[in-house]
Amino acid sequence: MAPHYGSPAADQLLALSCTVVGVGPGGNTSMVARVAICDFRGTSLLDCYVLPTMDVTDYRTSTTGITPAHLGPAYSAQKFNDVQRLVADIIKDKVIVGHSLWNDLSVLGIPHPAVNTRDVALYQPFRNALRSPSQLVRLPTLTFHLMGRRCQEGQQNPLENGRAALDLYRSHATEWETAIRDGQWPSALPPSTFSRCYL
Repeated sequence: MAPHYGSPAADQLLALSCTVVGVGPGGNTSMVARVAICDFRGTSLLDCYVLPTMDVTDYRTSTTGITPAHLGPAYSAQKFNDVQRLVADIIKDKVIVGHSLWNDLSVLGIPHPAVNTRDVALYQPFRNALRSPSQLVRLPTLTFHLMGRRCQEGQQNPLENGRAALDLYRSHATEWETAIRDGQWPSALPPSTFSRCYL
C-alpha cells in the first residue's frame, strides 16, 4: 500500500531560489551569491547576499545583476555558514517550492526530504503541456506559456523567481497533491548526480 501524505497547509509551503556566480577556472563552478525565501503568499522571509568563500572569477552580471559591491559590506552580505544555518532552520519540516531545486540545495549544501519538494521544473504535467516530456523547461518559458506572464526579463531576481514558482504550483496544487496522496508521484526525478541533495 502506498504511503499516505496529507496535502501541506499554506503555512507549510515556502519558495526557495538562489542566484549564483562562477568560481574556479573559467567561472564554471557555481557558488551561491544571493538567497531568497518567501512564504505561500509571496511575502519575503529572507533575501540576502552571501559573502564569497572563494575568489569569484565570473559574476555573470549580465544575467545575475551581481557586481563585486553586492558581495561586500555595502549590501550587508552575510557569511555563508550563517546563511546556510538560517536557511536550514527556515525550511526544516517545510515543503519547498522552486525551479530546479537541486541547484539551490547543492550550492547551499543543504539536503532536504524529496517528498517535501515541489519542483515546477520536474512536474510532468507542465512538461507535457509544453510538449517537452523529458526535457527541462526554463522558468520564464513555463510562466509565459502556462500563465501568460513574463519572468526574468533582464536580470535574475531570486525573489521574483520564487514567487513565479509558487504561482505555478498554486495553479496545479490540487492535482499535484491528489496525485501524491494517491501514491502517484507526478514529477520526473532530478539529475542523479544531485541525489545527495535529497533525503
